[in-house]
Amino acid sequence: MSSQASFSLRGRNPDVLTCIANLSNDEVFTPPEFANRMLDTIAEAWAQAHGGASIWADSAVRFLDPCTKSGVFLREITSRLTKGLATEIPDLQKRVDHILTKQVFGIGITQLTSMLARRSVYCSKHATGKHSIAQAFTSDHGNIWFERTEHTWDGDRCTYCGASKKALDRGEDLETHAYAFIHTSDVKTQVTELFGGDMQFDVIIGNPPYQLSDDGFGTSAAPIYQHFVEQAKTLEPRYLSMVIPARWFAGGKGLDEFRQSMLSDNRLRSIDDFLSAADVFPGVGLKGGVCFFLWDRENPGPCRVTTNFKSETLSTATRQLLEEGVDVFIRFNEGLSILKKVVAVESGESQSLALPESKRFDQLVSSRKPFGLETKFKGKATKDAGDVLVYQNGGTGYVARKSISANTDLIDKWKLFAGYAAPGTGNKDTYPHRIISTPFVGEPGAISSETYLCIGPFDSKNHAQSALSYLSCRLTRLLILLHKPSQHTTRKVYTFVPTQEWTKRWTDEALYEKYGISASEIAFIETVVRPMDLNGASDDD
Repeated sequence: MSSQASFSLRGRNPDVLTCIANLSNDEVFTPPEFANRMLDTIAEAWAQAHGGASIWADSAVRFLDPCTKSGVFLREITSRLTKGLATEIPDLQKRVDHILTKQVFGIGITQLTSMLARRSVYCSKHATGKHSIAQAFTSDHGNIWFERTEHTWDGDRCTYCGASKKALDRGEDLETHAYAFIHTSDVKTQVTELFGGDMQFDVIIGNPPYQLSDDGFGTSAAPIYQHFVEQAKTLEPRYLSMVIPARWFAGGKGLDEFRQSMLSDNRLRSIDDFLSAADVFPGVGLKGGVCFFLWDRENPGPCRVTTNFKSETLSTATRQLLEEGVDVFIRFNEGLSILKKVVAVESGESQSLALPESKRFDQLVSSRKPFGLETKFKGKATKDAGDVLVYQNGGTGYVARKSISANTDLIDKWKLFAGYAAPGTGNKDTYPHRIISTPFVGEPGAISSETYLCIGPFDSKNHAQSALSYLSCRLTRLLILLHKPSQHTTRKVYTFVPTQEWTKRWTDEALYEKYGISASEIAFIETVVRPMDLNGASDDD
C-alpha cells in the first residue's frame, strides 16, 4: 500500500472541511457532520430494504454527487466503503482503486471546486498526480468531472436555468455558473458521455447551488436547486438525498410546479427540516431554513417528517405530505394538529383543511401596491387641499386624492396596515420571531405605498382595533407562518387565518380556549412565535 493511501485514510484532526469559508450564500459547503447525517439516513433505508445488510459492504453500489463543491460527500462515502469492503477486498490499494474508479463519481460546479473535491477525495487536485491515492486513473479529472459549460441564451435568459445574460455572459476569464448537470435536456446521455458505459447510479446525493447571484440577486433571485432534484430523479437512482432551502414547502417564485411534484410523490419518504439554516451552515444568511430529504424509488409510502431547531428535535411524525384542501406542505407537525383544530371549529370539517371562503382572513387583505404606489414612492412633505395621508417607507407624506386610482373605496374607511416585508435580523432566522411586522390602524383619509398591505375595511375604529389585537396574537401569527415561504408577507400567507367577530379585544388565551389548544401545543407556539407589543416598545427579533 502506498504511503499516500495510508495518509488519506488516517483520521483527520482538524478536518480542513470544517474550516473552509463558503463561496457565497448560493454555493454553500456542507459540514462533514451534516453530510454524515444524510449518509446515515441512506444507510438505514438500504439496510431496511436489504435484510439488514450494509450498503458500505457492497462493492457494486454506485454513488454520484452531481454538484460537488468541497467533495465532502464523496470523501465520506469513500471512507465508509474503505472500511466496509475490507473483507471482500483485503488489499487496501486495490480496495481504494476499486472504490474510486468503480463506485464514487462527482460533477464539479466550478473549476475551483472540482479541484477542491479531488483534493478531498484523491489527496491531489489531479487524479493522476504524484500525491493521488488512486493509481488506476488515466485522466487528471478521474471520476470528478468538470469542464466549462456555457449558457444557452434565449433572448435575455438562459433556456435551462433562467440566468441573466446581462449578468453572466461575461467572457472566458470568469466562471459562467452554467452548471453542467442542469444544462442539458438529456441528462442520461450526458452522464454516459462523462463517465462512459452504462452509468446507473444507486445513490445520488448532494448540496446543489440554491440560486444565481445575477442581476436578480436577493429576494427576487430565481431559485435553481429544484432543477438539480428534477434531473436527479430523471436518472432513476435507488435513493436520492439533497439538502435544499425549505421555502419550497409553500412554493413561491419558480417553485410552484416543483412543490406540487414533490408533495404528490409518495417516494419522498423522509424530510429532516431545520428551522434555522445557521444550525446547519454556520454564518450563512438563508431565510426560511433548510431541509434534506430521502427519495426512495422502490419503497413508496407516507413520509417521516422531523422538525429540528438548534440541537433539539422538536417533533417527528409519519404523515401524508399533501393534506386535503391545501396545496402547500404544513411545515410543523404541531402546526398541522393546531390547524386541524382551527378548521374543525370554523367549518365543522374534519377532513379538509380549507376554510370556507367567507371565513378566510385573506379576503380582507390587499394585494401588493394596494393604492397603486410603489415602495420608492415619496409623498409631499406638506398637505394641500384635497390631499390624503400616505404611510410610506420611512414615514409619511401627502398625495393628491385625485391621483389615486386603485382601491379608492378604502380611502375613507378604517383599516389596518401591515408591512409587506417581515422583520428579522438580516437574512437569518431567529426563533421565536414575530412572523409579521407590527401592524397599525389606518384612519379614514389615509392610504399606503407598496411598503404596506392594506387590511379591511372595518366599520369602526373599535372594529379595526379588535382586528389589530387579533393579529398580535401568537396563534394568529403561527397560522400565517404555516403558509409563509419567505420574509415577504403577501395576501396568500393569510390563507389559514380565520376571521373573527370584531367586537372585542382578542388574546391568545381566548383563542386557545376557542380552539381547544393543548398545553404542549401552546408551548410549541411560544417556541416559534414571539410576543408582539402594540404599544410602541421595541420588539425586534
